This record gives sequence, C-alpha cells and structure tokens, in this order.
Amino acid sequence: MRAFSRRTFLATALASTAPFALGALTSPALATGGPAFSRETVVSLARELAAAPYAPRASVPQDWQEQSYEDYQTRWFRSRDALWSKTPRSYNVDFFLPGLYFPRPVEIFTVENGLAQPVAFDLSLFDKTDKAPDLSVDDSLGYSGFRLRTDLKEPGKKTEFCVFQGASYFRAIGAAHTYGLSARGLAVNTATAKGEEFPEFISFWLEAPVPGQKNMVVHALLDSPSVTGAYRFDILPGQNTVMDVEARLFAREELDNIGLGPLTSMFLFDQTNRNRFDDFRPAVHDSDGLLVINGNGETLWRPLANPKTLQLSSFVDENPRGFGLMQRPRLLSDYEDLEAHYHQRPALWVEPKGDWGKGAVTLVEIPADKEIYDNIVAYWRPRESYAPGSEINIDYRLTWGDGPELPIPQVINTAAGARIFGDPGRIMTIDFAAHPMFAGGVDDLQAHITSPHVTPTEGVLQENPETGGLRLAFAFDPGERDHVELRAELRKDSQPASEVWLYRWTK
Repeated sequence: MRAFSRRTFLATALASTAPFALGALTSPALATGGPAFSRETVVSLARELAAAPYAPRASVPQDWQEQSYEDYQTRWFRSRDALWSKTPRSYNVDFFLPGLYFPRPVEIFTVENGLAQPVAFDLSLFDKTDKAPDLSVDDSLGYSGFRLRTDLKEPGKKTEFCVFQGASYFRAIGAAHTYGLSARGLAVNTATAKGEEFPEFISFWLEAPVPGQKNMVVHALLDSPSVTGAYRFDILPGQNTVMDVEARLFAREELDNIGLGPLTSMFLFDQTNRNRFDDFRPAVHDSDGLLVINGNGETLWRPLANPKTLQLSSFVDENPRGFGLMQRPRLLSDYEDLEAHYHQRPALWVEPKGDWGKGAVTLVEIPADKEIYDNIVAYWRPRESYAPGSEINIDYRLTWGDGPELPIPQVINTAAGARIFGDPGRIMTIDFAAHPMFAGGVDDLQAHITSPHVTPTEGVLQENPETGGLRLAFAFDPGERDHVELRAELRKDSQPASEVWLYRWTK
C-alpha cells in the first residue's frame, strides 16, 4: 500500500473491517463497522493526495509481471462466484488478475447504506488450465480491475458490457456491439517530446445496486505525478450505454497539456490507404473518423489516417457541443472479418456539460503496422494551463453505441487513389448517406471544395445507386508537397447540406 494511504480513509477501511465476502448480501442491520462513504470522501482523498509528493505504488512479484500473454490467459475468474452473484442485486462484478500489462493492483470497495467495505483479494476464485505457470503469492497481490455484468440482452442472464482495467482506461459497449475503442480518465502530455504520463485509477468504490436497479454507480480515485482526481461514473447500459462522468482534478504540477474526455482507438487501413497492406480484408479499424460539433453548431467529419509519421491535428473551438470517434461502416462485407467483427465495434461520443471554455479538439494519429496497436487518440485540450494547486471540475457524458443522430447528411465513406489516364495528382471520392435533403437531386446542391495548399478541381456530384445517397469526386495535384489540407461540403440554398469533410493528405 502507498505511504499516503496509511494516513487516510483507505487504511482505516482496510484495518477496521473484515474482508468482504463475495456473494454476501449484507442486511442494513449488519452493514456496520465500515467507514462512512460519499462522493466527498473521494474528493477529500484526491485533494489530500495532491498535497503530498507522488509515490509510485508497489508492483506485484516479478514472475507475475513476466508472464507471456498466453500464460496470463491460463487463469480466469469464475463468473458464478462473482460479487453479488448469489443475491437478487441487478449487477454482478467479475475481477481480473494482476500481471503482464497490469503490474500494480488496485483497491476495490463496495458501498452499501453509505458504508464502505474492502473487497479482499482471493486467488481461489480463479480457475486455470494445466498449463498455468506456478506463481509466487504474497501480500502485494490484488485485483487489476473488474467488469460489470447485468441483464442486457436476455432477462435473467447477466451479460458483460463494461470493463475498468489498466491505468485509467475503461471500455463499454451497447447491447448490439463488441468491445473496440477505449476511454480514459485523463490524458497528460500526449504526443510530446518529454513523453506521455499515464494517470492511474488506484482505488474504486462500487455502490451496491438494489434489485431491479437499472444504473450502476462507480467511484474512482486517480493519481499520477502531475495530478490527482476524484471520479464518479453513473452508468446506464442498454442499446447504447450511457455514462455520466463527474471529475474533480487537483493539480500537483502545472498542467499545460492535458486531455479531457480522452478516447483511444485503432485505425490500420481503409480505402484511403489500402495499397499499403497485403491483407485479404478491405478495411481494418475500430474507428474510421472523428466527429465534432463545435460551439457554433458546425458539424465536422475528419476521416482517420494511419500516417507514416506522427500527425497532430487541432480543431480550435470554444465550448464544443460534442466530439467522438465513430465507426460508420456497419456491414460485415465492409471488413470481411469473421473473428474481429469490426462492423460491431461501438462509436463513442463525448458531450461536455457546463463551460469547457476555449481550447481545441485534438486528434493524434500514430503510425502503426499491426492492428494490435491503438494508434489513434482524441481529446479536448484546454487553451489555458492550470497552475499547481488548481482544482478543476469537469463533467461530461459518454455514449457508447451507434453514434449521435444528426439532422444533416453524413459522410459514410472516403476513398483515394491515383488519377486515371496518366493525369498527375490524386483523386478523392466522398460518399454521403441517403437523406431527405437530397430529394431534389444534384441540381439543387452545390459542392464547395477548398484547400490552403492546392487548387482542387471543381468536383463532380452524382447519385450513388448502391447507397441511395450522393458521391462527390474531385482531384488535386500535390506537386512536391508532403501534405495537403482539404475541405469539402455540400450546400443547398446557401445552407449546410452535409457535414464538413476535412482531410489531411500526406505523401
């Protein structure tokens, strides 16, 4: 346990209460002995933690850390023995072992009737194969995270839909989706020369749900060399899983490059860079574009790229209405992958609450040669720095699922290639989904294509019989340039008739 926690509530909780028995439903009369808990408990812990020097937590034994991926997979939690599994509560909780990518365990508590109880680590709750390596056991062991299960698809069957594990990462899905991109509590110094800092959720409190309760509330304490934080997640699973997030941050050091509402995903290739990969599949990605609705109500669509050098894009704004990483192609034939099911990966939409001020939606695209690497990061970067000792309140909503409904036509595909007939340069095609705005045909619409670097062709707008929507095609010659910024949109009667398509071509 960390030095700070021996002087705080966490130590009191662990020292003064018996280990919580998994599966036990404590009655109100017996729910005594644990310390009182509220959201302010976590806020006070984060504030106290920020006032002390940062001290890394102890890691689990080295043999746990040196396991291979295959070794780590030889042990798994028995879901029939999950937390609350033998009770009528509406949620079950499974736990994950430490080791491999998760060297430091977390502290987990349950909260019932306003009182907190620690969840004791119990290795006997895990089954294993005969190939499981023998590992040392000592007091440094603990769970590395947990997953939530509830009645999502079938009544009476607890289905997994949310995972918190590793640093401040967490993932969730809607009822019709499979796991894809991740969110984080906070991003610090992303894509900087001094190296990224990865804050960690070090303690969790799970509010015990009553029978029939639809939502689940999770509290988390965040720590890192630069900042601490108190988080509250109000989670409502369904066709889309919605999380209302309340975060209070405490700056240990000056915070001049933080990412709020950070998202992490994978993009390897699609029709814009298909020629770089010898692969039987037409596309491989967890997300295919960044969607932004800025403070002026303008809707921006930026297709993702897998560049050959790191790329950083900033969409300057004030009080954005929302941003997120989308997965728009939804047919199996878009990917032809019978195992990864990329067509079922969720989109993730961030809706700020309150005044987020001036800053920029920031997109980081990192070169990747395999789909095992998350190489896409998106977040809100505040323009102003936060001084040491600052307290920052950030509230927002995360929606995991199909993406937000928009009143204007969406871009559903971008493709690129060399110009035909020997003409120099590149050709781009943009497909827009079918929409009532297109009922009058192409004669009612105007295509606006611009670039600060080149002069694009006028463009050709045609009906696409395959999609029922429209396709805009145009060309440009980059010459000796190593990158070109492009912008295109459709207008009708001088009003927006599509998202604003933004693209960065790189050599």
